[in-house]
Amino acid sequence: MTAVLFIDDDATGRETAAYTLRKAGYEVDLAADGAEGVGRFNPDRHALVLSDVRMPKMDGMQVLDSIKKRSPGTPVIMITAFPDVSLAVDAMKAGAADFISKPFSRDHLLLVAQRTLDRKRIEEENRTLRSQARGIERPIVFASEAMAKVVSMADRLAHSDSTVLLSGESGTGKELLARRIHARSTRSEGPFVALNCAAMPENLVEAELFGHEKGAFTGADKARPGRFRQAHQGTLFLDEISELPLPAQAKLLRVLQEGTVDVLGRDHPENVDVRIVAATNRDLKAEVASGRFRSDLYYRVNVVEIAIPPLRDRPGDVGALVRHLLAQAPLASDVEPEPDLLAELARRRWPGNVRELANALERLVVLSPPGTLDPTLLPPEAPAGTAEPNLPPGRNSTIDHQPSTIDHQPSTVDHRPSTIDHQPSTVDHRPSTIVLPEEGVSLFDLERDVIAMALGKHGWNVSRTAAFLRVPRHILTYRIAKYGIRRP
Repeated sequence: MTAVLFIDDDATGRETAAYTLRKAGYEVDLAADGAEGVGRFNPDRHALVLSDVRMPKMDGMQVLDSIKKRSPGTPVIMITAFPDVSLAVDAMKAGAADFISKPFSRDHLLLVAQRTLDRKRIEEENRTLRSQARGIERPIVFASEAMAKVVSMADRLAHSDSTVLLSGESGTGKELLARRIHARSTRSEGPFVALNCAAMPENLVEAELFGHEKGAFTGADKARPGRFRQAHQGTLFLDEISELPLPAQAKLLRVLQEGTVDVLGRDHPENVDVRIVAATNRDLKAEVASGRFRSDLYYRVNVVEIAIPPLRDRPGDVGALVRHLLAQAPLASDVEPEPDLLAELARRRWPGNVRELANALERLVVLSPPGTLDPTLLPPEAPAGTAEPNLPPGRNSTIDHQPSTIDHQPSTVDHRPSTIDHQPSTVDHRPSTIVLPEEGVSLFDLERDVIAMALGKHGWNVSRTAAFLRVPRHILTYRIAKYGIRRP
């Protein structure tokens, strides 16, 4: 049911209008003056605001200005008992959706209200279609009530400029939800810029976020705008925000508070108009308690949090996701999954969530005979008891002190130093100290055990372990989360 906020200091007119709107099927909240109306306004609830112009404490033009700052997409209809063309013009220039003169009839009130809401709906649909055409918004496939609530909340928040924090495990679709919020906002014509905070080299975080001038530092052979300036008048999606180092967190906080960025190599700040949608697969409250995340930044980015449930908690979505993913696969677009296959997929826990499900289906399509899907060809499940990935550890931190999820069976890897040559040229076929059992070995288990042993060897320091294993740090972080490896 559509909720309306009606603000008027005339008690009789207020109650009469409320009766009319409720009879027409609207939920109505009332306020007796402008200050009370601004206090009661909830952008997540109120689809429409009707406000008298002349009121004590705060007049209608001030109400209009306050609501437009908080929620640019919420339409406001102005009401006055003193018809004045110049006042109407000023109100429309300030962002009023329409203007009604007192006394007004029941039918006229309902006509203007419905016309305003219809116009709002059409504008939102047009923005969504344009966004989809530009490839910004992508479909979110679901059938569960849990995801319906998540998507509904995202749609309500889209109309405001509030900072949104999306929390959930890796692979649950946080970026898809961020794109949807942008596409359905008043900023949809502006850019959508996505940045993975965990993938930035620590010494280049500031330049990546805020930009730099040519020659600002060694290697800066040309100027770069930085992600904030790229996202001007649009949305900046900061994925894995918990991975930002503390110095960058302090500078990000200043940008959010002041609306300006300090460009490296420039002696004056630059104004930016950016909406922030952040995402994390960590418990940010725990990160604050541990000192790895600033408390003041936490309260700045966590204005509204949307928690996305993992796939294992919404098995009802699996069937819809499977059909959608198969429809995108050229080799299986006409294949209907069998009930046994769907039951098996719904039973699994999917620690990698939708990303892991998509990977498993791709494997199944490639290996199965044409026109069929053989459930026996699904990849093996993660071992029972494997913990769900709970966000990779932050920079220069150690793994969370959770019980290890590595099976305590004897490892098939010999703990003596390996003599395998790690040079990238040709494979060295000299005898290795790695012992392979006759019955075969799971490459999945082997990689997991090697990573766990390497972490133990280096005191569970991720950076040193990545250097030891000769892989980028973010690749190792992903593997740790993928296998659910935790410090004993």
